[in-house]
Amino acid sequence: MGPIRTMLADVDVTEQQWRVLRVLHEGGAMEPTAISEMACLLLPSLTRILQKLEEKKLIVRNPHPSDKRRQVIVITQTGRDLIDSNQSAAQELAEDLRVRMGPDRYALLLDLLAELENIEETPREQVLAK
Repeated sequence: MGPIRTMLADVDVTEQQWRVLRVLHEGGAMEPTAISEMACLLLPSLTRILQKLEEKKLIVRNPHPSDKRRQVIVITQTGRDLIDSNQSAAQELAEDLRVRMGPDRYALLLDLLAELENIEETPREQVLAK
């Protein structure tokens, strides 16, 4: 993560802010709950992250069209530009990691991370019963 942190520090965003921006860039406007799930962030943390991103003018919060108590978060053009101008560098860093690890070990890493995600979603009692 060191090289990615350096890249992100150069554009003044944190890893978590980057994840939120990427989710919005790829998925379009969405509610905070969906963002938290897709970016793997807890809602209280996401609230603070959204506040910072809004201060940086990288996102805007709009009222939900049918329920004014809810919000829809939208990435701004400035946020899109930030992602677009740094996406290739992020991909190069990921590719460098894949090459250095080797394709088999990299694939294993992705498989293990996917398995970890499934374990986190499975209730502990269900895991212990197996």
